[in-house]
Amino acid sequence: MIESRRTPLPGSERVPLADARATHPVAASERFEVTVRVRRKTPAVDLTPHAAHAAGELPQRRYLSRAEYAASHAVEPADLERVERFAREHGLAVVATSAARRSVFLSGTVAEYERAFGTRIEQYESEGHVYRGRTGPITLPEDVAAVVEGVFGIDDRPAAIAHFQRARDTAVAAIMAHASPTSFTPPQLARIYDFPQGDGAGQCIGIIELGGGFRAADIKRYFGELGLPLPKVVAVRVDGARNAPSNAESADGEVMLDIEVAAAIAPGATIAVYFAPNSDKGFIDAITMAIHDDTHKPSAISISWGNPEKNWTLQAMQTMDEAFQTAAALGVTVCCAAGDAGSGDENPDYLAQAGARPDGRAHADFPASSPHALACGGTRLAASGTRIGTESAWNDDPLRSATGGGVSDVFALPPYQANAKVPPSANPDKHRGRGLPDVCAVADPQTGYRVRVDGQQFTIGGTSAVAPLWAGLVALMNQQLGHPVGFLNPMLYGPKGGTHACRDVTSGNNGAYSAHAGWDACTGWGSPNGTRLLQALKG
Repeated sequence: MIESRRTPLPGSERVPLADARATHPVAASERFEVTVRVRRKTPAVDLTPHAAHAAGELPQRRYLSRAEYAASHAVEPADLERVERFAREHGLAVVATSAARRSVFLSGTVAEYERAFGTRIEQYESEGHVYRGRTGPITLPEDVAAVVEGVFGIDDRPAAIAHFQRARDTAVAAIMAHASPTSFTPPQLARIYDFPQGDGAGQCIGIIELGGGFRAADIKRYFGELGLPLPKVVAVRVDGARNAPSNAESADGEVMLDIEVAAAIAPGATIAVYFAPNSDKGFIDAITMAIHDDTHKPSAISISWGNPEKNWTLQAMQTMDEAFQTAAALGVTVCCAAGDAGSGDENPDYLAQAGARPDGRAHADFPASSPHALACGGTRLAASGTRIGTESAWNDDPLRSATGGGVSDVFALPPYQANAKVPPSANPDKHRGRGLPDVCAVADPQTGYRVRVDGQQFTIGGTSAVAPLWAGLVALMNQQLGHPVGFLNPMLYGPKGGTHACRDVTSGNNGAYSAHAGWDACTGWGSPNGTRLLQALKG
């Protein structure tokens, strides 16, 4: 075998976690799996129906079916064959391929991966955390690098944290001094936010989870107490992960919050929960599986996990953004939590879980910062019956308990935000990029959501709750319209969206950015007015 000259794979550079040190090489015989992401068949084509969205003409849009996408925009067979041949030449086993997901799934040993991808794999320790990692870029022969967009799974550090908070998580004196005893069930919020009638029948809401699990007994008890029919909840395994409930102190709180909020808003919808390992490979594989799932066919996907953009590789962010663009072409709405640590997006307590440390700068949370995601921010809500008394940007503590939002360091200002008056970044360089969030809803854990987790009742908040709330609303609108609303962002920023379709939130801040009339970088266009939004979508 004569290998062509090697070249670094753009965007694949890795640096160790804060204060991490390599303790020793990983055993050469250790085996694990890697995902190689391959270029699209028509890479120059923008799959997002921007023009139709910008005009607000949703009924006239035509989405691709999953079969049509696979036929016209997936992967050239020759490109797949090139990657498979390269893998076998280096002793790697091809476990599976998916043209639609543009992925080749490989199995191999540390020694085989080091030879194939020109990297050194070591064990790292940081603040008590241990992970398998690498530094620097991945290298590939030039002919292979020409068709590969990303290699994921060699480094298995945690990719994201869950954006949920229990009320007691923020029970410091400054918060409790103005804490309200009010909390809400999802059906109460559906009435407060004037969601349209329906139960989401015929729809599927996909939920991405990177840990934790659910118990059927909790779901049965919760929905029985709400007087709602028992929803259909399906666990989908990704990369060997599974529904693994443990206790209320774990990620079970995230899983149950997502399921209970989405299903209580749209109890007739199927809830497909994609369980994946908490790594960039697991996250990406779960997203591509959900988008291309031809069995459950989600029309909305809720993602409540994220991390500051600086903690991701460029290849991971570009890969997820492309996946969300594909979702838009298929008519799938992707709702992402905007973060729970204010404009800095670096909760000192939670980031310690991933061995990272705050740097004092403003950061946007990814994947919410993807221009093809519906970024969901958070508010503090006071209501009586179905009447909203006050609603302001959620900010109990700008470092630990406040809505995320701001300006992306990675993604340029998308065309649909050209007239939104997105401010320059709060960082010294004052750059202008994708602004987030797009929308918001109640997220303050002190005025949060009543949920059941591992046999216990909790009030839980965080922008984690806002993503499934909006996903549930999308399911109701899809049911009413008889077709998917798909990628909402350009319509929200167009003449029929904005404050015509949302309830403007004009007070409060998230640290560096303040709420005001119109779009802003902590509450977006505002909280939902479901009936007005549906009417706008009907044209």
